[in-house]
Amino acid sequence: MSRSPFASTVTVGEAVPAGTPILEFLAARFPAVPSGVWEARLDSGLVTDEKGAALTRDAVVVPMMVLRYYREVAHEDPIPFAEEVVHVDDHLIVACKPHFLPVIPAGKFVNETLLIRLRNRFNTPELIPVNRIDRETAGLVLFSRRKETRGLYQGLFMERKVSKVYEAVSLNRPEAGGPFRVENRLVEGHPWFRMKEGAGPSNAVSTIELIASKGTGGLFRISPVTGKKHQVRLHMCAIGAPIENDRLYPDLLDEAPPDFERPLKLLAKEVRFTDPVSGEPRHFISPRSLD
Repeated sequence: MSRSPFASTVTVGEAVPAGTPILEFLAARFPAVPSGVWEARLDSGLVTDEKGAALTRDAVVVPMMVLRYYREVAHEDPIPFAEEVVHVDDHLIVACKPHFLPVIPAGKFVNETLLIRLRNRFNTPELIPVNRIDRETAGLVLFSRRKETRGLYQGLFMERKVSKVYEAVSLNRPEAGGPFRVENRLVEGHPWFRMKEGAGPSNAVSTIELIASKGTGGLFRISPVTGKKHQVRLHMCAIGAPIENDRLYPDLLDEAPPDFERPLKLLAKEVRFTDPVSGEPRHFISPRSLD
């Protein structure tokens, strides 16, 4: 049994009556989770309030109360691909993630994640990712090693001071040769894990260019200005060049287990920024390719 090192959170809605039994609230909020699972978590001290105090089966909830809970995974299928470490110093680790490996624990993955692999490899329990990429995507991820400088690296991404380059393969090549600039508004779609284009001011911007032709498609370089969820995948669809082996876009395929022989042809290839600690220019390039 693997326990996630991260607590998930849920906020009690304003419409939930004060004094609602906690098991009743959890059953309504998570109908897919058997009541026995919540009982076992409560009995094991795996459900707490916002301050970390363990809650029992007899606890009640009130509107806007924050609950934290730890998941346990009975079995994890191994991800048969290894990460590559690109850079290590006292403050930062840069690793190139393989396709199919999650960055952090989520869902049915706990130990089979890049974060836990690197924490164990470098014996650094305080390691935290500074940026993230999709489980299906390969490429560069930055990790902070120290709490005292973590905010400096996180601030680079929040303030858009990081230049990122992705590469993608599509079996389609737009008639217009490009380069393309895509600007639109991305909002949560249905199901919840998909995004879609919505009305309103743009919140997602990318430039895309074809760098090599192959058959009816080719290899593309994408430079996202913003960092919305699934932005690169949707913007490739927007120019008529959906990424090869994309199971979510433009259409949602069945949710069968991933096919390790057919990875999403998307790679977080390059990252550039000025190091906020040393002041030095940084340029990291993934050793992977999509060939």
